[in-house]
Amino acid sequence: MRILIEKSAVTNKTIIKVTINDEFIKISNVVKGLNLPTVCEEALCPNIMECWGRGTATFMIMGNVCTRGCRFCYVIKGHPKPLDEEEPVKVALAVNKMGLDYVTITSVDRDDLPDGGAEHFAKTVYAIKEMNPGIIVEVLIPDFQGNYTSVQKVVNSGVDVLAHNIETVKRLSSLVRDRRASYEQSLKVLKIAKEINPKLITKSSILLGFGESQKEVIESMRDLRNANVDILVLSQYMRPSTKQLPVAKYYSLDEFKELQEIGLKMGFSYVVAHPLARTSYKAKEAYFKAKENLHLNVNPW
Repeated sequence: MRILIEKSAVTNKTIIKVTINDEFIKISNVVKGLNLPTVCEEALCPNIMECWGRGTATFMIMGNVCTRGCRFCYVIKGHPKPLDEEEPVKVALAVNKMGLDYVTITSVDRDDLPDGGAEHFAKTVYAIKEMNPGIIVEVLIPDFQGNYTSVQKVVNSGVDVLAHNIETVKRLSSLVRDRRASYEQSLKVLKIAKEINPKLITKSSILLGFGESQKEVIESMRDLRNANVDILVLSQYMRPSTKQLPVAKYYSLDEFKELQEIGLKMGFSYVVAHPLARTSYKAKEAYFKAKENLHLNVNPW
């Protein structure tokens, strides 16, 4: 996939031309052929063209209907359908057909399930690893209502990276997120994961632009470091439709760079800070950098 930005000689307006390559077409065909939702599509990710064009995708398991109503999210809210028991194998097959060596799996919240869908997550990781030996698997999980056993199921499935997002600063959490989510509960999930497996790479993301102060952002970053989170992602909130919260502020590239430098000084192994960054954006690069900075043994292919 190639993006060309140029000025029109006639109207003097900026024109963005996108050329779709074979990788993008292949990923699109595999996803549609197996009827698998991706967060790339469901959450209107701005990086879909780049990521699919590079042969990477983030699968969204357990359906595309979320039981929660976070006020920033575009994903459909309501009553989900029963789990597709064949989904773990379908995802593993899709990963195999795409020839991926790094894959990210996320999901909607499923508060209707006794374990929040943790067992389904684990089965998906098992299936992917069994069908694709040597692959690295990252999961972006819901909070499972802070349940230790549910988090444990996912960690023990053999994941290489576990991500869970606090989404915003403490003061704004109740405004931005569903009432069943909480800032403290999200930190608890990240702490539990690290306690179960201290060598596990953990990650979290903060969306900027809801009206937080820089001081509050830095406090949240410090809270994540105190939870031993390794990778931090900072990105700009972009209102997907008029149904979601309005943007209170657009951050400049210089502001992102400043926060990135602060994060690295705090001790994060890797910080992704950019307006278009999302949790799984450049995930493979972040993983290897984090491993390198943590001085762990790793053999990149």
